[in-house]
Amino acid sequence: MTPDRAAYITGLRDPADLLDTNPDIPTPCQDVTAYYLPTTAPDPQMRADIDNIAAYLGSTIDPTGLPGGHYRTSITFGPVEYRAVAVLAKGRARHDADSSYTGCIRPDTPDE
Repeated sequence: MTPDRAAYITGLRDPADLLDTNPDIPTPCQDVTAYYLPTTAPDPQMRADIDNIAAYLGSTIDPTGLPGGHYRTSITFGPVEYRAVAVLAKGRARHDADSSYTGCIRPDTPDE
């Protein structure tokens, strides 16, 4: 096990142990999602990575992300989700286009 992997697993267990041993501490009011994002590579390679994870999880590819260029799978444990997402070339291109004007346009503000 790599140090990063061990630290991540410990980081997941420690808050659970804290809540388990201290029932007076309230639990968070929102769900938790842990994301895995593969290194950017050609789409077929990233899809294969997510397909392998889906096989481990016994999950399927979520078709709702495909139109936006997100190839993803997930598994839930109550309010906690593990999600693996490959942002395919289409999604990266859309993001680049959407953010291409960042910082270039300033709205007019009324004088105070």
